[in-house]
Amino acid sequence: VELVESGGGSVQTGGSLRLTCAASGYAPRRNCIGWFRQAPGKEREGVAGIYSRSGSIRYADSVNGRFTISQEQDKSMVYLQMNSLKPEDSAMYYCAASRYCRDGYPDPRGRYWGQGTQVTVSS
Repeated sequence: VELVESGGGSVQTGGSLRLTCAASGYAPRRNCIGWFRQAPGKEREGVAGIYSRSGSIRYADSVNGRFTISQEQDKSMVYLQMNSLKPEDSAMYYCAASRYCRDGYPDPRGRYWGQGTQVTVSS
């Protein structure tokens, strides 16, 4: 499984960005795919996840209503549309995938990671 993120950048508060994760490899191992983020000095946290077999979606409370995760039908691309961005959304964003979800995000067991894309929101 290979995951390649793109779309990060710098925006002002209230702006929007769309992150893209290009996913390839054995499809069952990426049934659950999602986005995590990590800011300097903080733990990595789940942002949004989607389980393709059921279509169920999970959002972190901090982004619910502002971010939207979506996926191409062939699971080759996963998007994170981020609106109404805030300075506290600044972080490195990672795409991750697993065969199963745990609590709505890719299960740590057998989880694959992308290299990350930086998002910076200035006030």
